[in-house]
Formats: sequence, C-alpha cells, structure tokens
Amino acid sequence: MPNPRMSPTSYWLDTTESTAHPSLDADLDVDVAVVGGGIAGLCTAWELARAGRSVVVLEADRIAAGVTGFTTAKLTALHGLIYSKLRSSHGAEAARLYASSQQDAMEHVADVCAELGIDAELERVPAYTYAESTDRLDDLREEAEAAREAGLHASFVEATGLPFEVAGAVCVEAQLQFHPRKFLLGLAADFLARGGRIHERSRVVNLHDGARCRLTTESGAEVTARDVVVATHSPVFDRAMLFTRLKPRRELVVAAPVPAEAVPMGMYITPEQHTRSVRTAPYENGQRLLIITGESSEPGSDDVGERFERLEAWAGERFPAFAAAGEATRYRWATQDNDSSDHVPYVGHAYPGTSHVYVASGFGGWGMSNGVMAGRLITAHVLGGERPQWTDLYDPRRLPPLKDAPTLLAFQSAVAKHFVGDRLHTSHVDSVDEIPPGSGAVVRLAGRRCAVYRDESGAARAVSARCTHLGCLVRFNDAERAWECPCHGSRFAVDGSVLHGPATRPLEPREVPGAEE
Repeated sequence: MPNPRMSPTSYWLDTTESTAHPSLDADLDVDVAVVGGGIAGLCTAWELARAGRSVVVLEADRIAAGVTGFTTAKLTALHGLIYSKLRSSHGAEAARLYASSQQDAMEHVADVCAELGIDAELERVPAYTYAESTDRLDDLREEAEAAREAGLHASFVEATGLPFEVAGAVCVEAQLQFHPRKFLLGLAADFLARGGRIHERSRVVNLHDGARCRLTTESGAEVTARDVVVATHSPVFDRAMLFTRLKPRRELVVAAPVPAEAVPMGMYITPEQHTRSVRTAPYENGQRLLIITGESSEPGSDDVGERFERLEAWAGERFPAFAAAGEATRYRWATQDNDSSDHVPYVGHAYPGTSHVYVASGFGGWGMSNGVMAGRLITAHVLGGERPQWTDLYDPRRLPPLKDAPTLLAFQSAVAKHFVGDRLHTSHVDSVDEIPPGSGAVVRLAGRRCAVYRDESGAARAVSARCTHLGCLVRFNDAERAWECPCHGSRFAVDGSVLHGPATRPLEPREVPGAEE
C-alpha cells in the first residue's frame, strides 16, 4: 500500500497504475467520438463498443484521472435530500424515475464487474443522509417518505453506527461503494479489446455538428464521426448555454488509515456544516481508509488551506482514530461538481436541432451512479429503438420548472457579481513583491490584470487573469496552487494550461517587468 505523507493526489490514483495511451496524431473516421475519459465517457464508450460501434475516446489529459479520479466513489441511489426536492418541483413520477435510473446504474456496475472479472473492491453497505441538529428532523422524515414513494427501501432511523450522536437519518440498505479507478481501468481494457481506441493528451478544441460531425484537437488532427458525446463534466461545446444552468462547487477530501473496528461500515452525508460526507475503503493490516469530504464552496474561494484544517479538525473530533493516525499518514485532495438548477442532470441531445451531439453533465455530486446512467442512456439514443422510461427526465433541452426560476436567477446573479464586481477592484495586490513565495495573486501589470504566481525561489510567472471561457477574473487556490474561475469553474495551472473546463484554451502568458528571461 502507498505511504500517503499528506499526499496531494487521491487514494484512487495512488493505488493504481498511471495510463499512457498515445495522443492522436492522424485523422480518424469512426462511428462515435467520445470527448472526455471520466466515468461518463468511458461507460458510454464501452457500452457502444459492446454494441458493435467503432468508438474513440479523446481525453485532454489521462483517463479516469480528472473529476472521476478525485471522487469519494459512493455508488448509491440515496442522494442527500433529492427525492423531496424532486417530488416538490417535478412531481412524484419524476422522483420515481430518478430512483429507478440510479438503482439500475448501481446494479449495472455490479453486473459488469462480475461479467468482466473486475476487482473493483465492491462492498454492499447502507447509505445514510443524517443531521445532528433537530432543526432538520422534518426534512429527514419528508425525505424518507419521498424516497419510499419513489421506490427505494428507505426508512427514517435514529441510530446510524456513527461514533457520535445524530438527531436522525434517512437510511437505504444494500448500496455500493467501490474503487472507481480499478473499475474504469478494467472497463477501458475491455473496451480496447473490443476494438475501441483511447487517445490521451488529445484535447478537442473545435466541434462541427452535421450529418458527419468533425472534431479538431490541439495538434490539428481531425476526427470524423456520425455521433459525438461530450462527457467533459462541464460541457466544453455548449450551444445550449447549459453553463447558465450549472453551478460549480468544490469540496475538500481528507483521508487516513484507521483500525477497522474504529469506524462503521456505511456511507454517510449531511448537508450541515457546508457538507460532511463519510465512507471507508479497504486498506492493509486490518485497517480501513477513512475518507471524509466537506467544506463545499465555489471555485476560487479564499483560504482553501484553512478549510482543509477545519475539515481535519472535524474528522479528529468525530473520529479519534483519525487524529491518532497523525499527519504523516494522511491524504488530502479536492473534487469539483456541477449542480443543475432543477436538481436533475443533463443527459441526452445537447441542444435543440441536433441529431448527433450528446452531452452528460450536472451530476450534482453524484457522478458515479449518474455517470453510469448517462452511458446507458446515451447508448440507447445512439443505437435507436426503445429508450429508458427516464429519457425525458434527463433531456438537456427541457425547460426548467417555474418553481426553480429563483435558483436559476441566483446562479446568474452569482456570475454577474463576479464578472462585474471583481473588475471594480483596482488590484488584488499592488505589486508582485507583495506575493509570498509559493503563492499567487491578481496584479495590475502595464495596465492589465495579470495572474501572477511566485515559486519558492521568488521567481514570478504571469498569465492573463481573464478566464478564456467567458472572461471572468480568476483567483488563486493556495492549497492546490491553481488558478480558478469562480463563474463557471474552469481551472488552470500556474503556467496557464487548462486543468478543467469549460475553458479549452490556456491563459495567455504575460511579461513580468524586471523579471529575468
């Protein structure tokens, strides 16, 4: 097993081999091109290859190493307090269809692992949505009722197995947790064996829709395909402007090996305290890896390091074995999610008028089950014939319910606040010299706002502070050393290269006056 040593990578990446698929260096003609190699993209590609289609996966970096590689990997149909929200805004039938699709996706993973012989560390455990405050009891009881009405074996309980008191919880038995990388690397191997192709470090920068779609990569290579699936978490080609109906958020993760008897077997989440999520994973020597997620906030929020410390303090208070593990044995990582304005993902035809471009996005923090669901649903679209009964529920072309108009307006108000408000500041700091080594800030250089990072030696590197998606000003994440756009969630390395969409172009380099060449 690895020695984490406060590892900045995820446990899932640390315990699997890295991939090295070739980049695309020649034009290609296939039935289906899948843009994005996370769980939604790989599941879609595998399903289509199994159905006999010729398929290529085009991944900007490495497969199963982006958002999917930094998940907490809960595979469950219990998604916080989703069913009471769906019943209220979409109706009881929509809640039932949502539950059926999520349960179907969960069981499909188990079936695929058995079929292909993938050891993905699948474990059947109960899932809980809990609260410590009695103020949330009515919400929990309503959720239990709505989840039961939707078809889940849900119940309201007062005991959860957690080593601290809770006011109550919603419980659904026999859910799944797994190792997402082991599952997806096994799926990718079978995909290749079926004639599929995977090209990494092959960022797609242009898409032309038509009877035969054309995609262009950064290298200039072109792919022609009858159908295209955009599975990039945040849609990078977005004629329908789904980004206006998506709100990005980041959550922090800490993990440490603890004695197995010190932690319960289950998956837990609470909306309290900016979210707290708990699960464990198999470890070595009679231990379990305790994985705790929380501190939900928008990209570009200040004091990420302090929020990591708050999360670790909470973990140590609630689980003494976590504190006893010591810093030398801990992991730290972060993940990013997109919430849709009406609580339902967007999966299907990307925009009105298209017959061949599909999208999967807006998973709301539940990307494991939704990613698998998306793969099955989009495959049904591409193959034609009978489609799942939940097809219309997830259709990206749907109009949001009137009840969700305030949420949609709040999304856009937040974007406007950053787009306009951030420009009212004359500067975030007055000079490059004010930036501590190992940190970054927005500085006005030669009349232009620049995102400046100083490494540990004090050397400065500057790039444009304008996000290449729609021009919002980026902010520096001090813990992960990255530039983040608070508007739509694009992320960039300190050299300006794209880490996360919807941006596809890097931040432009800028000169630092007085810097040595």
